[in-house]
Amino acid sequence: MLRRLILVAGVLAMGQEFTDIRVERVAVNQKFAEGPVWSLEGYLLWSDNVTDASQKLVPGKGVTDAGKRAGGASGQTYDEQGRFYVAEFRERRVTRTAKNGKVDVIASKFEGKRLNAPNDIVVRRDNNVYFTDPAFGNQQEARELDFYGVYRADPKGALEAIARWKTRPNGITLSPNGRLLYVSDSDQRVIRMFDLGRNGEATNERVFVEKIPGIPGGLRTDDKGNVWVAARGLVVYSPKGELLHQIPLAEQPSNLTFGDADLGSLYVTARTTVYRVRMSGMKGFLPYAPASN
Repeated sequence: MLRRLILVAGVLAMGQEFTDIRVERVAVNQKFAEGPVWSLEGYLLWSDNVTDASQKLVPGKGVTDAGKRAGGASGQTYDEQGRFYVAEFRERRVTRTAKNGKVDVIASKFEGKRLNAPNDIVVRRDNNVYFTDPAFGNQQEARELDFYGVYRADPKGALEAIARWKTRPNGITLSPNGRLLYVSDSDQRVIRMFDLGRNGEATNERVFVEKIPGIPGGLRTDDKGNVWVAARGLVVYSPKGELLHQIPLAEQPSNLTFGDADLGSLYVTARTTVYRVRMSGMKGFLPYAPASN
């Protein structure tokens, strides 16, 4: 059930005012909401990764329990076949669940050592899987690797570190054409980008934008290639790295995803609350949604 409607007006963006912005609270009383993902069957899923509860929102019908998922579900996504992927920070692994319920572990170790704490994940149309592996808080104490990684698991299951950072990667997303990979660096408050080749290989790491307001977490791109960042509120950058919008929220967001039948809503997990943001002309991109003509 929708709890409250907040109208946001006068958000400055490159000399324009964006006044047709609506922010609604669609779920409250979370412990730490994370991993929002839109199912093409018409509902939103997210996890409360303190309690391991999974919750489901069907627009117009309210929030229901979707069971428990142990392991510390953080980032969640689908692939084009409808298989469900989860970055499990507590179990220190990445899993894929088929439609028949069969669970495969995509990654749990690298070079013989356990992963740190997988955080966010995205799957390209050719089934290349990309995920981040930072370590926050007491996760640091159990580290076996001497770096924080950005990884690719190729369609055959081979795992490679496409980046070995001393700072912590967090959110991850693809450009609509699948040729660019964006990763937020929470420590340096920048977003980095990579070129992706035909087979999924990542090259040419560089800074996309820096001096992010707040600590950047989850990332998504819309159908125009603009990059939406969960930071101090929501921050939006053009494909050229130009600041377009800043939308304040009452709580610091952790992650986000586009959703609804028209992909015209942005769902945002923000600690104890899940928000739904609508804005005129906004249309999202999901890597696993059917390509538009």
